[in-house]
Amino acid sequence: MGVLMKPQEVLIELKKPKGEKHIVYFSSETGNTKKFVDKLKINSSRIPIDLNASLEISQDYVLFCPTYSGGFGEVKGSVPKQVIKFLNKKKNRDHCMAIVASGNTNFGDTYGLAGNVLQAKLKVPLLHVFELLGTKHDEEVVHQKINQLWNNK
Repeated sequence: MGVLMKPQEVLIELKKPKGEKHIVYFSSETGNTKKFVDKLKINSSRIPIDLNASLEISQDYVLFCPTYSGGFGEVKGSVPKQVIKFLNKKKNRDHCMAIVASGNTNFGDTYGLAGNVLQAKLKVPLLHVFELLGTKHDEEVVHQKINQLWNNK
């Protein structure tokens, strides 16, 4: 296990994930996050859009979360309610090894804010932030970082 100090002074404990690589993600009706995750070709589970539905995870995973926020200083609501509900289950929180966030640079300083919020709350590394659908470069970076996390390098 290693320890990494992030610029915002969040102490992160790097844990080696167990089992196969897995992604848990939330994607709205637009499907941007789903499209990005699908390109990675890693087994994944989708957090339901319907707040009455639920998902329980029993394996280690990387959480992919879009940022919902009005931008320009407005931070309330940056993490989708569905993700909050999912993480309210201790078992789901305990299996989260890292975060990848998405956002829209049109929203200024709140771009990718959900990643910072979740990192501070869960004390896990924020691997990457990508815009909207992401680029080929984003895919390569995320794939490499997930591999490094699972290999603990």
